[in-house]
Amino acid sequence: MACYIASNDNRFYAAVEPAFGSVPPIDSSHRFAGVKLAIRQQADKPARRDKTGTRTFPGLPAGLRRRTSFELRTYMSGWTNQSQPPGYGPLFQAALGADALPYPGGTVGYGSSGRILTFTAPHGLAAGQAVTFGGEIRFVSAIADETSVLLNAAFSIAPSEGSPIGATLTYRPATHLKSASIFDYWSPEGAVQRILCGAGIDRMQFRVNGDYHEFRFSGSAMDVIDSRTFVEGEGSLAGFPAEPTLQPLDNSIIPGHLGQALLGSIADRFFTVTDAEITLDNDLDMRAREFGAVLPRCLAAGTRSVVFDLSLYGREDDATVSLYQASRQRSPIEVMLQLGQDPGQLFGVYLKSVVPEPPEFDDSETRLQWRFRGSRAQGTVDDEMVIAFG
Repeated sequence: MACYIASNDNRFYAAVEPAFGSVPPIDSSHRFAGVKLAIRQQADKPARRDKTGTRTFPGLPAGLRRRTSFELRTYMSGWTNQSQPPGYGPLFQAALGADALPYPGGTVGYGSSGRILTFTAPHGLAAGQAVTFGGEIRFVSAIADETSVLLNAAFSIAPSEGSPIGATLTYRPATHLKSASIFDYWSPEGAVQRILCGAGIDRMQFRVNGDYHEFRFSGSAMDVIDSRTFVEGEGSLAGFPAEPTLQPLDNSIIPGHLGQALLGSIADRFFTVTDAEITLDNDLDMRAREFGAVLPRCLAAGTRSVVFDLSLYGREDDATVSLYQASRQRSPIEVMLQLGQDPGQLFGVYLKSVVPEPPEFDDSETRLQWRFRGSRAQGTVDDEMVIAFG
């Protein structure tokens, strides 16, 4: 018996649930390398006001409502097996709502130029879907015809006829959210194993120019199931599931300074960004206040909020000045962040319409920085934000 449990003897898995709180089966492909999972479960503790003739607290009854919250952090890692979603893919699906949209790749045909990408065969792409080429990821702004699309920005190196376009996996918003189960396994085998079931992602956040590219998810869940106190029926399970057989895990992480930022009414690449952050807030509410229920019955999302924060060095070039003008005139711009720079290690975020807030002028350092804070993305119907792996 080990004298203690090492904090790095920990393995995470995630899967989308078929129904709220119903734990799905998992296999080794659902595993990802997390940085930290913090789970907090509390019982409602209403004050007792009955007079007992003493100052001693007599305790609370059993069966009080339980509220569960969590925060999960994970580094962005390589997507080497592109035949299936990355291990943390279910978390993005739960945060946005829609099923993942795969694209197997294609071949460039005659007539590609600038933002126009032409294929040798029908592409099968949809607006908002991503494509990759030469270590860059771009998003489809519009469909020209069955063999041509308009990209949000041109590739740095124009693809020539016959060039391969890489595979991608795109996640888009939907009106209704899905719940996920997050599995928390430990070594040694006798340690307490846990499953966070009915997990709803309220906030998803990522930033650029940190030590490593990192994703953060937080929200509320229906319950925490553990291997020591498990009762048949919890999470719709007959027994607490054993951990899948361990397989080699691609844990190649990406330095936080590698990537691209493309901004503007017609997107230009900026090399002066010092910090950027995108936060999705689903305004999530758990049905946890109804008579006859100890645990939440489902989750409901409110108005989606996607907020973009940006810091860059102030310059007098046209592209930088145009951002300032757009903020003063309340004119929308496009925002695209690419994390990583190699095939199989790309992550893209595309906000098609963001109204930038006027920047703060930060002159505390030797060079002037502009800080655009709280700029909110907008759209028509479930289209203000798209993310993709490539």
